[in-house]
Amino acid sequence: MSLGQRIRMIRKQQKRTLDEIATQCGFTKSLLSKIENGVSTPPIATLVKIAESLGVKVSDLLEEHQEPRTFFAQASHYQNNANWIKTEKGYSFYAFAAPRPDKKMQPYYFVARKGEVKKHVFSHSGEEFIYVLEGTMKYQVGSVEYTLQAGDAIYFNSVEDHLLTPISDEVRYLGVFSEG
Repeated sequence: MSLGQRIRMIRKQQKRTLDEIATQCGFTKSLLSKIENGVSTPPIATLVKIAESLGVKVSDLLEEHQEPRTFFAQASHYQNNANWIKTEKGYSFYAFAAPRPDKKMQPYYFVARKGEVKKHVFSHSGEEFIYVLEGTMKYQVGSVEYTLQAGDAIYFNSVEDHLLTPISDEVRYLGVFSEG
């Protein structure tokens, strides 16, 4: 089952309309319909808003079957591009431990390329920790802009407007989001 199909299934199980969820999330019914039909792949901030409006965790949207267990990620799994989600905002991500239910945090591996990332502001509930693995990027939180290079990290309240701009051709970084 695809991401969009899971969102639609959860929404319909709750007997809620496209318009109701879209309005609560602050975007159009058309956008939510495109997401549910697999026409549009949403960025993380949009997934967070959808999950909040449905009263579920982002991981509930990303994985159909969840089992309580320790999650082990072999490099061969997350280095395989088929296991990544490419967003329309110009970056790709891999959600570590998506199948593990009742998480307090959700770790992601991101790849952003210069010239591909569309300038857009994120804002959602929770907290974030960003750790740069490779490359250089500017990361703005509120009105302060930081230049992050390999080995640099930043921790902030996700409700603050934030955005990234790759400086090097490619930036690889870990993002750990609390889900509430």
